Amino acid sequence: MSLYGVMRTGVSGMNAQSNKLSTVSDNIANVNTVGYKRASTEFSSLILKSGSGNYDSGAVETTVRYAITDPGNLQFTTSTTDLAVQGNGFFVVQDTNGNNFLTRAGSFVPDSTGNLVNTAGFQLMGYNIQNGAAPNVSANGFGGLQVINVNQMALQASPSTLATVAANLDPSAALVATPAAAAGPGNYTSKTSMVTYDNIGNAVTLNVYAAKTGANKWDVEVYDPSGAMLTGGPSAATTFKFDVSSTGKGKLDLVGPPPSATSLTVPIPGGSGTFKIDMSAMTQVASSFDFKATVDGNAPSAVDKVDIDSKGVVTAVLKNGTQLPSFQIALATVPSPDHLTPEVGNVYSPNLDSGNVQVGLAGQGGLGTIQSGALEDSNVDLADELTSMIEAQRGFTANSKSFQTGADLLDVVVNLKR
Repeated sequence: MSLYGVMRTGVSGMNAQSNKLSTVSDNIANVNTVGYKRASTEFSSLILKSGSGNYDSGAVETTVRYAITDPGNLQFTTSTTDLAVQGNGFFVVQDTNGNNFLTRAGSFVPDSTGNLVNTAGFQLMGYNIQNGAAPNVSANGFGGLQVINVNQMALQASPSTLATVAANLDPSAALVATPAAAAGPGNYTSKTSMVTYDNIGNAVTLNVYAAKTGANKWDVEVYDPSGAMLTGGPSAATTFKFDVSSTGKGKLDLVGPPPSATSLTVPIPGGSGTFKIDMSAMTQVASSFDFKATVDGNAPSAVDKVDIDSKGVVTAVLKNGTQLPSFQIALATVPSPDHLTPEVGNVYSPNLDSGNVQVGLAGQGGLGTIQSGALEDSNVDLADELTSMIEAQRGFTANSKSFQTGADLLDVVVNLKR
């Protein structure tokens, strides 16, 4: 056995314990860092081949591991843009140079330009779903992702294109005096109105008239504010018939002949294209006239707040009450998350050991859901780290003693010549 080997082994042990103490120190320093994942130092022996009569001391090798898949506790906040992933997955973020990374640190707030940025300065990425567009997900890469910007949601106007109606016409109502005439201001049984929006966001009130022209038969017409008819008059296109048999029970008669109309189509107020009024759910049952309509489109308005649901859909709630789904947050994962490479700013980048990035949407493909108004705490257990610190200190001291003993023995050997 070489005395130099004893000393080198002692140095190896001290270095290993120093590495352990370094990870412990880093963990303690980040005990309150949002989304931080605990690092640990794992030891393995490095054995040298020895002869039958002597032993050559080896060394200890260290490997740093990260408990990235170990989730932290959720801490709830009052900000809807504070986000946490419940389950598998990472937020996709981008630095100022356009490089993409993964992170669990979801403390996002709008910056001066409206981009959602976390405390480390990374921008949150997602898919643009404005105007009803479906997310264009690239499963094996970051293609199609955009920086989520809440300022883009303000002062946007979109024309009304669809109204969904839930209505009931009173079967006990009397026939109109002139059944052959179209329903209108001077000839109707029931009347209601609904607010729509033109291409630049002006509110346009459309008046809907219903005239009972026969048994279980109604004519429904739509007029603009000036009193001009927007539908085509008394024809099959605007005649609604109801099936009052034991089968139909007051629903629209879709068999006929001729079958009942199920919708009305009028020009988009103040613009091009058409506006559809879906009346397929309308009934004629023993109840008074009732008319409820859900109309799309909106007037321009400032953003009052931003809501984010469990699927990551970012919805702007305007001051006028309109809700505009604008972005959907992307989540990503890798085959081996614990092998991701930690980078500055509490983010991770993929490597050969972790595998390639797989991008998807919350709640799909094994990815977790998104909790708005919450942050994921560090997964560091302070009591465990303090215990590990004591262990590292004791181990370092013991290794220094073996080094000191080897040095003392070497002094004895050197002094033999005196």
